[in-house]
Amino acid sequence: MRMLARRLSLYVVTAWVAITVNFLLPRMMPGNPVQQLIGKLTGSITPQQVHAIELAFGIGLNQGLWAQYTGYLHQLFVGNLGVSITLSSPVSTVLKSAVPWTVGLIGVSTILSFLLGTLSGALLGWFRGSRLDSLIPVATFFQAVPYFFLGTVMLLVFGSSLHWFPVLGAYSQSVTPGWHWDFVFSLFRYGELPVITIVLSSVAGWMLGMRNMMITMIAEDFVLMAVAKGLPRRKVIMHAARNAVLPSVANLSLAIGLVVSGALLVELVFNYPGVGNLLLQAVLNEDYPLIQGIFLVITMTVLAANLLADIFYFVLDPRTRTEAAV
Repeated sequence: MRMLARRLSLYVVTAWVAITVNFLLPRMMPGNPVQQLIGKLTGSITPQQVHAIELAFGIGLNQGLWAQYTGYLHQLFVGNLGVSITLSSPVSTVLKSAVPWTVGLIGVSTILSFLLGTLSGALLGWFRGSRLDSLIPVATFFQAVPYFFLGTVMLLVFGSSLHWFPVLGAYSQSVTPGWHWDFVFSLFRYGELPVITIVLSSVAGWMLGMRNMMITMIAEDFVLMAVAKGLPRRKVIMHAARNAVLPSVANLSLAIGLVVSGALLVELVFNYPGVGNLLLQAVLNEDYPLIQGIFLVITMTVLAANLLADIFYFVLDPRTRTEAAV
């Protein structure tokens, strides 16, 4: 448990740094950004929106930086992320409607790419030199293509031209949202193309990493002994793959950040109602409270996913428990 405690303390410090940076950046902007922003807004602006801008930039509060910081931490603790300037709604309310879409898209895509990559990599490593190796250049090609470009091609070819997949949005507008079969099936159909895009762009890393580790494991004494004893090939492969998958699990936490950034771009291509579209609109409209909230939520989500990956690695590898006990 010492190892988990050390990792948890590291994530707590990282989260504190992210929160502090999120607090300081708007206050480091030169001039009076509040008046500049209000001048750019068209139409009327309510006093509540003006107050939200002042809170985001720390202007007109007649408080020191430390008092502003402690107040900011208190507001975060109670779940108050400010008020969106353009949407005239609390940032937490806006994010509640967008974050589940992004988390679902990223979660499904990451799990599928990890499983497909590790399973195919294990087979490629065991049957190295066979025709299966032809999958490697294909997978690396898709990984080299940017997310947004691959998503655009997939959308035009398989969506608009061939009509194999529905395009644009998360579900059919003719379906009423709710926990019933029509809505779930529509979610599945509209999510297929974005998920396929992310999986194709990220599966090569898992595949190559697992293949290299399997080639290394095949030469280990415990694998050679299992083969010499005449164990079935399936059991030998599973035994070797269990040890070879550990580095992939360790790299899972590093890859989550890349998948998140790619998924946000894919959301823009497919007009998916997640954080990606919300962030684009916030940047275009200079909605600083919403931008701050989005970046904070993305950071916390990535840190939580990394922590789960570390716990999973801790459970799989008994050596980490032994080292931690020493």
